[in-house]
Amino acid sequence: MNEQAHRTIASYPTYQEAERAVDHLSDRGFPVERVAIVGQDVRLVEQVTGRMGLGGAALHGAASGALPGALIGWIFGLLNWVDPVVSGLLLALYGLIFGALVGALLGLVVHAAQGGRRDFASVSFMQPSRYDVVADDAVADEAVRLLAELPSGAGAGTSSGAWKGSTRPRSGPAVT
Repeated sequence: MNEQAHRTIASYPTYQEAERAVDHLSDRGFPVERVAIVGQDVRLVEQVTGRMGLGGAALHGAASGALPGALIGWIFGLLNWVDPVVSGLLLALYGLIFGALVGALLGLVVHAAQGGRRDFASVSFMQPSRYDVVADDAVADEAVRLLAELPSGAGAGTSSGAWKGSTRPRSGPAVT
C-alpha cells in the first residue's frame, strides 16, 4: 500500500473470511488496490511431527543432499563440449548418489552431536490471531458501507485504528 493514512475497516478470525470480504469489495467495483489484509498478533507455532532417531536423521540428510548433488552434477555435465546431454544426465545421477551419501552422513553426525537434545522432527509456521482488512482513509467509509452488505456469518467487526507510514496504530501493536 502507499503512504496514505489507513484505517481498519473490519477484523476477522480467519484469513478466509478476510479474503471473502476483499472479494466482496472487488465484486462491487471497489478499488481493491487501496486495501490490504494484515495479520495481527502473530505467533510462531512449532508442530511436532514425530520422533527423530538415527535412521530418520540419515534419511532426512540423504533427502536434503540428493537434490543439490544432482543439480551440481548436471551443471558440470553440461560443460562437456562433446556430448553435454549424456554427460549431464550421468553426472547428475552420480551427483544425486554422492549428495545423498554425504547428506546422510552429515545428518547422522549432526544428530549424534546434539546428544539427544532434539530427538524430534517438527514444522514451524506463523499464525496470526486475527486478520484486519485496512483501506486508505479516503475510501474507508465506502468500504465499510459495502462490507455491511455481506450476509451475516461473514463476521465483520469494525474498528477505527488509523496510521501513517511506519507509526503505530491508535490501538494495538505496530504493523510492519
